[in-house]
Amino acid sequence: MQDTEYTEGLLKFIQASPTPFHAVAAMKDILDAEGFQQLNESDAWSQVKPGRYYVTRNDSSIIVFNLAGDLAENGFHMVGAHTDSPCLKVKPNPEIVKNCYFQLGVEVYGGALLNPWFDRDLSLAGRVSYVNKQQEVHSSLVDFEQAIAVIPSLAIHLDREVNETRSINKQTQLPPVLMKLPDDQKHKEATPDFRELLLKLLGKQHPETDAVKVLDYELAFYDVQPPAVIGLHQDFIAAARLDNLLSCYTGLISLLSAGEDTNCLLVCNDHEEVGSVSTSGAMGSFLTSVLQRLCTTPEELVRAIDRSMLISADNAHGVHPNYADRHDDNHGPILNQGPVIKINANQRYASNSETSAVFRNICDQADVPVQSFVVRSDMACGSTIGPLTAAETGIKTIDVGVPTFAMHSIRELAGRWDGYYLYRALREYFK
Repeated sequence: MQDTEYTEGLLKFIQASPTPFHAVAAMKDILDAEGFQQLNESDAWSQVKPGRYYVTRNDSSIIVFNLAGDLAENGFHMVGAHTDSPCLKVKPNPEIVKNCYFQLGVEVYGGALLNPWFDRDLSLAGRVSYVNKQQEVHSSLVDFEQAIAVIPSLAIHLDREVNETRSINKQTQLPPVLMKLPDDQKHKEATPDFRELLLKLLGKQHPETDAVKVLDYELAFYDVQPPAVIGLHQDFIAAARLDNLLSCYTGLISLLSAGEDTNCLLVCNDHEEVGSVSTSGAMGSFLTSVLQRLCTTPEELVRAIDRSMLISADNAHGVHPNYADRHDDNHGPILNQGPVIKINANQRYASNSETSAVFRNICDQADVPVQSFVVRSDMACGSTIGPLTAAETGIKTIDVGVPTFAMHSIRELAGRWDGYYLYRALREYFK
């Protein structure tokens, strides 16, 4: 795969993945086209033979693997990433009417950078659970696909100190505006029922469901502006959810490029941005359960784990030219100068000297530049699924990622070449 094909595929994947549910669905489409077989956790796996498989949990996490030989003797070459990104999620009873405007109440998911959410063209997508005419409960994915809402800023004339003192009240200042209602005397009759709106959308996008009532939902607002390659020399990728859909996509196509001769595995967990404590998060049982079922005895599992390694791929902080003082002078990653090994003495990252040495050697073999990131000693350090997965499974782990600007903003920025560098490194690793 050449760099242009990689970039086009990445942008298409991000555009198709406004939520973790859609990201997993997009990955399934790619895997089905490549001939992978879907496994269900509720089925017996005793007859799983060498081949290419995937399994999902909660529709928002996925494990993809190629089983080629004896796991106890060879282990797995693993890559880990996460499907979720900070966003605004719709509350269960969301309808708000103020001054004849219809709004939806939202809850902030993860550590979102909130200011950039204002004055953006927003749409809404996610999973809807419903009951059909046969009184069966099912779920389907929905996406309004077009701009249906906006969070308008307050004019500077009404807040003269905004550029010096602005803070955001998450309860009162974030509900998006969806429509203008008639005057106050009539708005009660005209106020939409949000679940009825979803029922109509279900009927339009999934007429085969025969849905008669929406029971519940998990929906998130997203920016409709498509991802793009930008810059005077087209050096950058600007997109929503680069953290961490870039790693999901890169891990997936790297595994597909590796062929069928090695034991390879990709795990993409949901809920990393909120601590990973869920059935489908890195602190859940998903990966451990899959490994246990692929190994016939506890001893075989221990041997397989000892011969395995996980590359936890999650974006790193590039040195922002306007805020260079926020970085350690000797450990500031530069965009388009290669993937970053993330290191923290207090185990916020899982990298150690042995796993770092392996990754550096892989990059040498793939002719890929590599950088290091250590947070300033006087600043707190973030974390990833790496330490959690390592602690839960005992698998040797390293944390890496592509350097990024504006992490957790509604629109992030990465170097155009760094994702492709990471692809080449992971492809070499999987081989």
